Amino acid sequence: MTAPWSLRALVADLAAGRTTPEAALAEARSRIAAASYDAWVSSAYEPVSTGPLGGVPLGVKDIIDLAGLPTRCGSVLREDAPPATVDASIVREWRRAGAVPIGKTVTTEFAFFAPGPTNNPAAPGHTPGGSSSGSAAAVAAGHVPLALGSQTAGSVTRPAAFCGVASLVMSRGRFPVDGVTGLSPSLDSHGMFTATVSDLALAWSALSGKPEAAVSTPRLLVWSPEDATPAMQTALRTAVSGLRAAGAVVDEFPDPALVSALTAAHPVVMAYEAARERSVELASADRLSAPLAQLLRTGAEMPRSEYEAALAVVASGASRLAEITTGYDAVLAPAALGSAPAGLGATGDPVLSRPWQALGLPVVAVPGLRDEAGLPLGLQLVGSALGESALLGTGRWVETSLKP
Repeated sequence: MTAPWSLRALVADLAAGRTTPEAALAEARSRIAAASYDAWVSSAYEPVSTGPLGGVPLGVKDIIDLAGLPTRCGSVLREDAPPATVDASIVREWRRAGAVPIGKTVTTEFAFFAPGPTNNPAAPGHTPGGSSSGSAAAVAAGHVPLALGSQTAGSVTRPAAFCGVASLVMSRGRFPVDGVTGLSPSLDSHGMFTATVSDLALAWSALSGKPEAAVSTPRLLVWSPEDATPAMQTALRTAVSGLRAAGAVVDEFPDPALVSALTAAHPVVMAYEAARERSVELASADRLSAPLAQLLRTGAEMPRSEYEAALAVVASGASRLAEITTGYDAVLAPAALGSAPAGLGATGDPVLSRPWQALGLPVVAVPGLRDEAGLPLGLQLVGSALGESALLGTGRWVETSLKP
């Protein structure tokens, strides 16, 4: 496997004239041809954009419209989809930042659980996670230094953890979602993948127009879920010890019941909204995978009172979490229950992302840990709403402190 491609190094080379956007594109195509990992569904090349990223090759998840290519959403229902006529808003924003979309990456069926063909470059024969499987794999394989994803449950954080790369889930509502085939309006968020958190910080600065945040010693609350694998629990304890030794304040998360309540509310909101957002697909449920068909049917039968009760739990949970996290920079937790499960028939469990996604908070996945078999283990840092820049500063400190 080719090592992940450093975004920061490529941007520096482009800015200094040591390489060109055309050469970067040719390099991306060469890397994809050498070992595709079935991460891509289509390719294209548009004129080079101007902006701080200077022509960086970009992968786009195939639920996001890219002008000139169809948006097939990993579904047989979209096999004959016509090419999109315009870019999604988020793609236009990345073009303004200087990124150049070079193709569409594999997604699970309508960004739910039915996997595509993508293999995990960091753990061949193991799932790359879902639903942003192709984008995570494309970055892990070094095809591109930057790729777009989306998250409704754990569709960015989990693939990053399984593939050993970094990711950012943006605050919900930070950018418009027009041109994105969503699943649940109250939960859908944009995301991105890079090799490192340092690269994420550079990409976010280019996209947001904000300077990179200062890196300083943080105060963290650590959430240790009991259902994480023994290897993950060991890795988390080791990480916490290392962060404390480096000077961080790390205290225990004081209200696990709050996390449990948010975790339970999330799938209720998701099912109710998905049945309405994907009502056209519900009418063809016999052509969908069993998990997606069941989600839509469950949501269609759900009384509105149950949905409203779940929303109330989320609202009260947001207030309670704000109280708990006052004076802290982030919540630290495992990004997934453990390493990537063997086989490509399932994408793993998003349960550890559900509470934070219910609240629409930004989340950074920090790579670098491994289990005894050498498989990647990821950590996640959860920040405050619209606090991406500060969270990435914290993430960079954590990433640096955990390096061997």
